Amino acid sequence: MYMIFFVLHDPNQLDNVLYAWEEVGVKGITIIPSIGVGRLRQSMLLREDFPLIPSLQDMCGRDEVMNRTLITIVKDEKMIHAVVEATQRIIGDLNEPNTGILTVLPLIQAYGLDRKDED
Repeated sequence: MYMIFFVLHDPNQLDNVLYAWEEVGVKGITIIPSIGVGRLRQSMLLREDFPLIPSLQDMCGRDEVMNRTLITIVKDEKMIHAVVEATQRIIGDLNEPNTGILTVLPLIQAYGLDRKDED
């Protein structure tokens, strides 16, 4: 098993990426709003009203500067390749700037994945 993390640079592409991942067989995806330090610094420089000591709400309150981090677990390398291809079909070559960062980590153990809905 592998865990895929994808930091999507353009949140407007979120629905398209989710649909593409589901099309290739991804079962569950967690989505987290996120921001990188570079983007945070850039947005702080552009805002004249940014407080001297910002709160978390100040830093995360503007959706237009937020990335979306997608997390999923897949069974094998075949699925990794399918997810990468689906992602690049939507957003373009990940080696190009302003597309995103996709990483894959091997998992030793995972719990709670094969739950059956209980009534």
